[in-house]
Amino acid sequence: MKRLLVANRGEIAVRILRAARELGIETVAVFSEADQGALHTRIADSCQLLGPAEASESYLSIPKILEACARSNADAVHPGYGFLSENSDFAEAVISTGLHWVGPSPESMRLMGDKVTARQAVEARGVQLPPATEGRSTSELIDSAQQVGFPLLVKAAAGGGGKGMRLLRDPDELETAIEEARRIAESAFGNDTVYLERYLENCRHIEIQILADTHQNILHLGERECSIQRRHQKLVEESPSVALDEDLRDRMGAAAIQVARAANYVGAGTVEFLLDEQGQFYFLEMNTRIQVEHPVTEMITGIDLVGWQVRIARGESLDLVQDEIVPRGHAIECRLYAEDAATGFIPSPGRITVLRTPQGPGVRFDSGILENSDVPMHYDPILAKLIVWGPDRESARQRCLAALSETIILGVSTTTPFLQDVLKHPEFIAGRTTTDFIPNHLTPWIQSSEKDQLLAVAIAAATETWKRSSGTSSPSGEAQSVPSPWDRLGHWRLDEENR
Repeated sequence: MKRLLVANRGEIAVRILRAARELGIETVAVFSEADQGALHTRIADSCQLLGPAEASESYLSIPKILEACARSNADAVHPGYGFLSENSDFAEAVISTGLHWVGPSPESMRLMGDKVTARQAVEARGVQLPPATEGRSTSELIDSAQQVGFPLLVKAAAGGGGKGMRLLRDPDELETAIEEARRIAESAFGNDTVYLERYLENCRHIEIQILADTHQNILHLGERECSIQRRHQKLVEESPSVALDEDLRDRMGAAAIQVARAANYVGAGTVEFLLDEQGQFYFLEMNTRIQVEHPVTEMITGIDLVGWQVRIARGESLDLVQDEIVPRGHAIECRLYAEDAATGFIPSPGRITVLRTPQGPGVRFDSGILENSDVPMHYDPILAKLIVWGPDRESARQRCLAALSETIILGVSTTTPFLQDVLKHPEFIAGRTTTDFIPNHLTPWIQSSEKDQLLAVAIAAATETWKRSSGTSSPSGEAQSVPSPWDRLGHWRLDEENR
């Protein structure tokens, strides 16, 4: 493997490009017309334009990505997450062209990509599942709903991200919900198959990271708790979970390995479970790709998951055994989205006019953005991920809050103040987090840290004005580090209560 093409954009493309560079592999970035000059295009060794901004004409076009591979003489493809990362047809096309595919086999992807067939394979391995029905027609689903029991979820068999999923408590709404889910699933995944699954209340969302090589070695790297979700999209992840003791951790890890064996899995993958109040866990699904929240595991294990994806794809054997994987400390990740949480998380595309990122021990900021870069309206609005490490959960929480307060992104609305309120909530501090946390505690949400945000904006804006007026911009247009009037305030600060 000499030249790796990353078939993605944003922060995950940046992450993969850096991992490949550390392994001595040349890199190729692809981009749409909306992403010209984006960060991932600047750090790659070479770039290939795919086409217009619409994802269907660029990042979702298999022919255009294969053409980019041919033009750039790439001999490997990494799909990242999202877009084509779980598309078995894409994996098959890459492999049939003679290129290295950094991911599991198309057969494994198909098996686990269909939640119905995945349930069947996992059940055969003795892993516990929530009650569900696999009836295919609408009438069959309605007839079997009482057997599943209410409340229940109408779920799309393909895809993820909560698309085509609906929670139902009223049987009278079932037929309408099934038809609506079918339409959404067909539009999003090209597959209108849906099924019904019992909704388990007051549960935690626990996932287990696994690594599997081509030499029959499979390891689990502990858990991540991903219970802080909004509409089935994760916002805050952490590891380890306060809900797991060593015995439960070992049992969930062993179950995850059984799932991986059921799929003949190779590469990095994630097995997701629901954990109820009685300590019983149930298989939810398997993600056959790198996860957005993978840095949480990297921070507590010291294992480069993306690097190992590439190393496994070129035939290397895992150089660890299970007993050598000993998590250390606690890690928390917050996803920063270009969304306005105060208005129902409406997307906020635009130009980033000021970007200040947090620094310090135990702080990692995985980003795909630059100052004066545009946030397109065409793609997922994730801007960056803030990941922190601490020797224990409370120190990690405090460090995360401090890092969020140092994060300044102007020009677009972000979820930063919402994330601060999540981490400050007494239930989060106590570790009482379930998948209902946000609807139970932060819906509706009213920004409680407005003064701090306005002060951050004022400081950033004044600093930029000072730099421009002082003529301290570099030839590239980037402001140089110079003293600002705010550096000369000494101990004086703006304070609304004590001015």
